[in-house]
Amino acid sequence: MDMKVFLATLSAIFFAELADKTHLVSLTMSGKTGKPWAVLLGAIAGFALVTLISVFLGAALAKHIRPEYIRCAGAAAFVVIGLLMFLNKF
Repeated sequence: MDMKVFLATLSAIFFAELADKTHLVSLTMSGKTGKPWAVLLGAIAGFALVTLISVFLGAALAKHIRPEYIRCAGAAAFVVIGLLMFLNKF
């Protein structure tokens, strides 16, 4: 395993997820249900599934589409979603 890639991914995901929706949902669910271990296992399973889908989809897309185009499409999607949320249409 390439530790440089592993640590870069770990740090990027860790800081990106702090105070993200997933973090806030986990915090709220744990407080609301009083079952932190069930919430932890559910959050880990959900995040693992989303990550698994993302990694395989990214690998499949990279075989057919140049990474620059994927990056631009992702950035454009964030801008469009942000504008729609700003305009309260989303």
